[in-house]
Amino acid sequence: MTPTNGAYTVRVPVADRPVVLTPLPGDADLGLVDGLAQLSFVVQGALGRIAATYDLSIVHARLLGILRDREPTIKELAGFLQLDKSSVTGLVDRAEERGLVRRTPSTVDGRSVRVSITNAGQGLVEQATAAFENEVAALVIDLSPGQRARLSATATIIVGAEARRRGINLFVGPAGGLSRPAGQP
Repeated sequence: MTPTNGAYTVRVPVADRPVVLTPLPGDADLGLVDGLAQLSFVVQGALGRIAATYDLSIVHARLLGILRDREPTIKELAGFLQLDKSSVTGLVDRAEERGLVRRTPSTVDGRSVRVSITNAGQGLVEQATAAFENEVAALVIDLSPGQRARLSATATIIVGAEARRRGINLFVGPAGGLSRPAGQP
């Protein structure tokens, strides 16, 4: 008897044969909603495992990921993380206690501070990023280079459009480098 896992049949490996996942008859396509939901569960699971390895919550991992290439204010971080300012202040407090981030006075607005990543935080992000890249590589191993490129382009369009709806500009210039939220210095 072959155990099932969702819409897939899992064949138990025999000797040196690898596990083979095959769609159940008639269920070759999960559909857009279920496919994206299931994919998000897989990605969040990988992020959760990696974050736990470094004694981080997923939200702290996201915070550090945001700070890799920008120094936002608490308010801007709240927009990126879709959390209220008081929650973000608590996140930053805990990350600062661990020496992963630091606050610096804003040169634009004396009432606010900018949050930046420390060397220790950057080192942690680099390690976690490498681990996550390995997880993603394993997830897409069965995709052709063209399928990977299409998946990347499609994900970029979806994420970029959602960020724009929230007033965040992720992309600047011809190379598509990351930037601060729209309207921010």
